[in-house]
Amino acid sequence: MFILSGSPSTTFFRPRVSSSSLSSSSSSSSSSSLSSSSRLCLVSVRSSARKSSACPCLFYSLKVSAMAELVKDTESSLSPIQNAQRRETNHSRTFLNTTTEEELLSAIRKETEAGRLPSNIASGMEELYQNYKNAILQSGNPKADEIVLSNMTAVLDRVFLDIEDPFVFSPYHKAMRDPFDYYMFGQNYIRPLVDFRNSYVGNISVFKDIEEKLQQGHNIFLISNHQTEADPAVIALLLETTNSYLSENMTYIAGDRVVTDPLCKPFSMGRNLICVYSKKHMNDVPELTEMKRKANTRSLKEMALLLRGGSQIVWIAPSGGRDRPDPVTGEWYPAPFDASSLDNLRRLAEHSAAPGHIYPLALLCHNIMPPPLQVEKAIGEKRMISFHGTGLSVAPEITFSDISASCQNPEEARETYTQALYKIVTEQYNVLKSAIHCKQGLKASTPNVSLSQPWN
Repeated sequence: MFILSGSPSTTFFRPRVSSSSLSSSSSSSSSSSLSSSSRLCLVSVRSSARKSSACPCLFYSLKVSAMAELVKDTESSLSPIQNAQRRETNHSRTFLNTTTEEELLSAIRKETEAGRLPSNIASGMEELYQNYKNAILQSGNPKADEIVLSNMTAVLDRVFLDIEDPFVFSPYHKAMRDPFDYYMFGQNYIRPLVDFRNSYVGNISVFKDIEEKLQQGHNIFLISNHQTEADPAVIALLLETTNSYLSENMTYIAGDRVVTDPLCKPFSMGRNLICVYSKKHMNDVPELTEMKRKANTRSLKEMALLLRGGSQIVWIAPSGGRDRPDPVTGEWYPAPFDASSLDNLRRLAEHSAAPGHIYPLALLCHNIMPPPLQVEKAIGEKRMISFHGTGLSVAPEITFSDISASCQNPEEARETYTQALYKIVTEQYNVLKSAIHCKQGLKASTPNVSLSQPWN
């Protein structure tokens, strides 16, 4: 089991870059720069947060501001790295200076009483701490207390930084690795929640085939079900010993909730994201519906530009949201795929300059951090957390021409292809369920899904 060593500041921070390397990084990262108007808006939001920090409506104002900024298109005077360094320089060390659980929880209360931390976010912080602690203790790790304190100190520090200086995601967000490594921050937080003794990867050889195609300049699309906010970290953890390139370079199609919820944003900052608005939440705030459509159009353009360069691996859940258990049986299963979303992605793949390949991917990890039983409009859901086995499986490439050859019209072809992908994802999911939940382990393998534990 991975154990964090030292304080979170030394675990996740990387050395400051020199002025010459900063110049180089600036030019290569310009596509994800924040707009100048974004920075002005951040100052405004930050000021209002301090004046009305106890007001529950802050969640709403932060969300609206963050959503509105996705459609801005002006150029920033600071590179992403420069802006990140500015945030770190001005950031307090309230949580980084704590060394015990008592000090950590006391720091939450002190910042709330001082008006610097909204009461609803403070409650979420305390709840997250207790739930994470219980999950790690459940794992039986002899260094559980050390892991909990180290990881939760880092989490609360990052959340508080975003309250002080809210980060706004661009339509295409590049994972932030400097001066703070948000990618490893997310990996280290989720790692001790994964029971690797009861976790499995299906068809590891197909992931090798995917890496080879990426090296040839091809684009890869993983059509997947979606279970938890921790999905990106779980995928990366299960592949890190055999396919670390995939782990670190995957781009996720992300809904607006993971880039607006204060307790989720720091984890999202460590992933490559194309930020979109899910159909499930398109009309939550009617006056923002048109803005959301424009933002989605902008995001599609960003993805088209990204694909044009080739060697991209993109994860997408065509269901438009997380899986939920059957309300009667309580059984979990992949949510149905949306045919129009899948068809849009397929067309992007076909019209990019580089060859594109579509693979069905199944993911089972809902016990780690299950979503609310019902789709919620409000930001700020409770995070229930546990230590559990997880699973990931990929099937060979599925081509549209092969599946739709006998179809009579485009509509039938689109639906047939969608159902074919969904069926393969579900079949893989059921194998993972047998291995993990039914305790069959490697014996659950089938002719189409060969399970392994590559970390052993």
